[in-house]
Amino acid sequence: MKPFTSSRRFRREYDHLFRTDPAAANVFLLMAELADERGEVRLKTAFPEIEIQKLMAARFEDCRAYQLPGGPRR
Repeated sequence: MKPFTSSRRFRREYDHLFRTDPAAANVFLLMAELADERGEVRLKTAFPEIEIQKLMAARFEDCRAYQLPGGPRR
């Protein structure tokens, strides 16, 4: 699996979402990082919501902080 690299379009969507709801923007980023080449995320668990919470806690120190390199664009 290739590592995730953000495109200009992804950064624009992330920035727009971050301005309205930072936690949702970071869930969006996490899902993009977990997605395969076809854009599908498959979690092998009975409760994907709990798995996503665990992954968010493991991946982000602060789930409401801006996570893309370079900081937010104004």
